[in-house]
Amino acid sequence: MSNDQDLWTTVDRYVTDQLAPADEALAAALAESTAAGLPEIAVAPNQGKFLNLLVTMQGARNVLEIGTLGGYSTIWLARALPADGRLVTLEYSPAHADVARSNLARAGLDKIVEVRTGAALDTLPLLEEEGAGPFDFVFIDADKVNNPHYVSWALKLSRPGTVIVVDNVVRNGRVATPDPDDPAITGTREMYELIAREPRLDATALQTVGTKGYDGLLIARVLG
Repeated sequence: MSNDQDLWTTVDRYVTDQLAPADEALAAALAESTAAGLPEIAVAPNQGKFLNLLVTMQGARNVLEIGTLGGYSTIWLARALPADGRLVTLEYSPAHADVARSNLARAGLDKIVEVRTGAALDTLPLLEEEGAGPFDFVFIDADKVNNPHYVSWALKLSRPGTVIVVDNVVRNGRVATPDPDDPAITGTREMYELIAREPRLDATALQTVGTKGYDGLLIARVLG
């Protein structure tokens, strides 16, 4: 496995150098997150570019992110928006949210990005009450035990044609086997089951390898 990881990392670095090179704002976002002691679990650069391209191809103007961390993925998402676009990102930790706000301001994106602090299952109903949706694109990358709830809320705040992306849905291959002792596996499997029986969602998932190891992402489209 270590040899595999070395190869995956080498290929990711090559792809990133060619197609998704870091700039000052992105590099600073990672550096500041590390300096602040945030876990190093942000998306890889090529994954960030992938999200950026998805938002661009979607023509999204209103984006929701569940799970901000230090704002690295937020920068990639927000850069795909038009000048009058809007991104709302939800972060549980006030300390993480402060780092993200600083990183977003440095990137010149603080005017179109709003970082909301608190448990997402508390802030999502507030978005509904405020009429913040419908969102054109939703990226979910937060605590995995609540993935089914996050997808349900994403659907409530969507419109026909909205794209929903969920990260970390393979869990090093462990998602294929029930594990009652791992809430992340249980929550992720419940998310799959919810989507499979939801007639308003058309979805698939892809396994991925790279600097972040072996995992995957799910992409769903809201039907009319």
